[in-house]
Amino acid sequence: MASGAEDGDGGRKDAGSEPDYRFTLANERTFLAWIRTALALVAGAVAVLHLVPLDWADTPRLVVGSTLTAMAVVITVYAPLRWRRVQDAMRHERPLPNGLLPLLTALGVALVCMVVLFGNVLG
Repeated sequence: MASGAEDGDGGRKDAGSEPDYRFTLANERTFLAWIRTALALVAGAVAVLHLVPLDWADTPRLVVGSTLTAMAVVITVYAPLRWRRVQDAMRHERPLPNGLLPLLTALGVALVCMVVLFGNVLG
């Protein structure tokens, strides 16, 4: 049984083989989900810092807003890099790369949750 890289692509094995379009589109949807997550984090940061009249001191408000904004920046920078790494792995029939983005996002959300829960104590 021949693999996709051996299907006579004119000797361009360095370029790999074109992945199944369904996997390419799934990878693109995942990228767009990360971008939506970043946009939601920015919206949350704007709400906490400027729109919602919270009865918080400045410190917890700044910690939550800054953490949400930092998470959005990390996701926005990392998402296209992750998309490209996954696309290249599929093209060259390698295992998909693991990433730290889900872990970092979970830790950031946990930090925000703790500050929200204990916000009045910090202020």
